[in-house]
Amino acid sequence: MRFMALAFAVVLFIVPAAAQENAPPAAEAAAPAGDAAPETQLPAAITNPDIPDSELKLRLVPLTKQELAEAAAAWLGIVKSKTEAVSEAMIAVAAADGSPTDAQRERVTTLTAERKALFDNYADVIRAWELKGGDPDAVAEYKAYQSAIFIDEVRTSDFKTLLNRALEWLTSADGGVELGLDIIIIVIAIAALLVVAQMVRRTAGRAIGRVPNLSKLLQAFLLVVVYWATIAIGLMVVLSALGVDISPLFAVVGGASFILAFALQDTLGNLAAGLMIMINRPFDEGDYVDIGGTAGTVQKMNIVSTTVTTPDNQIILVPNGKVWGNIITNVTGSTTRRVDFVFGISYSDSVEKAQALLETIVAEHPLILSEPAPVVRVNALNESSVDFIVRPWTRGEDYWTVYWDITRAVKERFDEAGISIPFPQRDIHVHQASASNSLAAE
Repeated sequence: MRFMALAFAVVLFIVPAAAQENAPPAAEAAAPAGDAAPETQLPAAITNPDIPDSELKLRLVPLTKQELAEAAAAWLGIVKSKTEAVSEAMIAVAAADGSPTDAQRERVTTLTAERKALFDNYADVIRAWELKGGDPDAVAEYKAYQSAIFIDEVRTSDFKTLLNRALEWLTSADGGVELGLDIIIIVIAIAALLVVAQMVRRTAGRAIGRVPNLSKLLQAFLLVVVYWATIAIGLMVVLSALGVDISPLFAVVGGASFILAFALQDTLGNLAAGLMIMINRPFDEGDYVDIGGTAGTVQKMNIVSTTVTTPDNQIILVPNGKVWGNIITNVTGSTTRRVDFVFGISYSDSVEKAQALLETIVAEHPLILSEPAPVVRVNALNESSVDFIVRPWTRGEDYWTVYWDITRAVKERFDEAGISIPFPQRDIHVHQASASNSLAAE
């Protein structure tokens, strides 16, 4: 009803035969077979054509399914009678030999406006009947009757009559004016909801920040959920306050979810993997990770993908399904790390002197931790060198500083002490055979 002006433009493309098939026969208007029951005496106010819409809604509350079926049949008769009057007025316009008077068109507009209030009440009765378990087929027929009337009248009316009806609706207090006010209210409500959602997100952020052992990734995800949930709930409250029935939205969302579940299987897999990552916390923003051969710093993560920046500043977007399905190595996940070195000396150099020098170098570095204690040991006797392992501990953020400093210091201090760092070499011995042996061989 409220959106009749928009319906005028749409229904011109609808096949009129479909509308005629949907209209229930007069014999069926008495009561639907599915809700047949002994007739009861309805309060007179229920079927009073002049009853206000707000009062009718309250009087429908205590009625049973059977009583509502009778009320629906009664209101069908009321709107049918008014529709007959509208049809007679339209016939008079059509019979005016192509030059109907303004008074004739005005009568069509007036009768249509009067019928609008009746159809509002009619729709209230049908809705209450449906909510209380009315027969779905019968309810569908009653709804189709109203739709069929609008479709047929729009297709059979001349343009000027339709224009008069549209202008009448646009200027009526319960038509276009009310719709305009509703749109203004919705726009203001959306703006207010955005502000409220921001406030709720900030408040939730402070509360979530006090929860221990909660990753930054999960915190960010929860704040996004809180933000959009606030907007969604607020919109539903606003629409309900404006009298919009939002129950069909849930059916639409359910059907769309079922379809999207098949169309977006990979994306849904990434969503599930993203939730698992956020809950299990294998890494967090700022960690250096190796994910199936992709190594870099985690810059950000959302519910679908993880963004990694490599040391040479390449940005790699990894789907969360690939992340969760691969081996994840969190290089900086711990606060401390062990730095592993292998240094070789020549077989001719002193092992004791080299070990003492390595221990001194490690002990002098300010970024190396005393606990756990560094390890300096002879580890292997290779073909060309005697190898030492040097394993000091440091904070995660100091790893590369320690690595580079110790490597440089060992080279410089070994050179000063005359300790060589051998490179792999192989001795080849060539034996020359005597001339007599060569002749004998021939």
